[in-house]
Amino acid sequence: MSGRGPDPFDAAVTGLGMVTAAGKDVPTTWRRVLDGTPGTVGQIPQLAGLPCDFAYTIDDGEDRLDVDALLGRSLARTMERFAQLAVIATREALNDAGLDSADWDATRVAVVIGSSHGGLDVYDEGTRMMAAKGDRRISPMVTPLSLLNHAAASVCLDTGARGPSMGMAAACASGTSAIGTARLLLRAGLCDIALAGGAESMHSRTVIGSACRAGVLSTRRHDPATACRPFGADRDGMVTGEGAGVLVLEHPEHARARGARVLAHVSGYGASNDAHSPAVPHPDGTGLEQALRAALDDAGLVPADIDHVNAHGTATIANDAIEGATLHRVLGDRPLVTSTKAATGHTLGASGAIETALTVLSLRDQTVPPTTNLDIPDPTIEIPIQSERPHSTTLHAAAKTSLGFGGHNAALILTAS
Repeated sequence: MSGRGPDPFDAAVTGLGMVTAAGKDVPTTWRRVLDGTPGTVGQIPQLAGLPCDFAYTIDDGEDRLDVDALLGRSLARTMERFAQLAVIATREALNDAGLDSADWDATRVAVVIGSSHGGLDVYDEGTRMMAAKGDRRISPMVTPLSLLNHAAASVCLDTGARGPSMGMAAACASGTSAIGTARLLLRAGLCDIALAGGAESMHSRTVIGSACRAGVLSTRRHDPATACRPFGADRDGMVTGEGAGVLVLEHPEHARARGARVLAHVSGYGASNDAHSPAVPHPDGTGLEQALRAALDDAGLVPADIDHVNAHGTATIANDAIEGATLHRVLGDRPLVTSTKAATGHTLGASGAIETALTVLSLRDQTVPPTTNLDIPDPTIEIPIQSERPHSTTLHAAAKTSLGFGGHNAALILTAS
């Protein structure tokens, strides 16, 4: 790699936690992503009658996520589902990192969890209940459970973390932005450990119906498992999903002092806004380019140093074309690009966190996963997209890119340990 700048900061990634439609933990999710098979996709009852009535779900038939067993029924009832997923993923990440909350200085532990919609389902249910039975029947818990910070607050309550805490809202760039923000907190000396990631579980009929009308969701109801086709010539839109991904980040000195195993490093972060449209990325990709170049500068690297990109790759017509053109313009033909959304679904505010965790695993195992469902690559997208099977290669540095409604862009640079 090229020479690093005078003041690089490599946040150590010491633990990973995931719960996705591809698997209820990190090893299972990673195996399925490498296999190139779609995660669990099913019809969602509350979406019945919509042209986009299916989504990726963690529950696979009778193999359902037993939240009561994992969290305890009384604790689970104090959380909306997206917060439950965040806590479950955090517990796995802490176990993976070998950290026990009884042994840390809780005032030096930060929590940053991103989400696009928060507890919108509980808000919708409260609205229905009030309309049907009056305001006296609505639960007083609708307010705290529907807030975007509810996942971050729940992680703090579960772990006892008392450092800086926030819910990150940057639409579908929320998870990536949360990890970048957590690194900034570590770099500023405001914490020693940061629990960072994203969580989402949202099947709001209003929101999904609106997205159908906007033409951003796939309508392949006849074969939902293969409906999500990132960078494909025959793509027709994204397929939403639920899930959570959480990374344990540590200040490098803290990780070194406790002899932690380091999986990879978060070495650079960049963010921007297109200031162009509420819903459509800038057609020239200028905001994404700005974020990616800022992340490279922050890491002290140049485009030629990047070996792999885990792209946003939503399978929408415009996003894939704009992102592909921008990646090619900035990084050229060298890095192998993949989108893992056909394995996990587009988990909205959680997607960047889940995909950053997958990028860490790529660096750990020196393997680029395939882009599931990519049968016919779009010939107008010039980037080298990994398809069909995983590819073993030497990976020193990787990029993770995310775009979100409202013009939000975020990029991370990760380096091998």
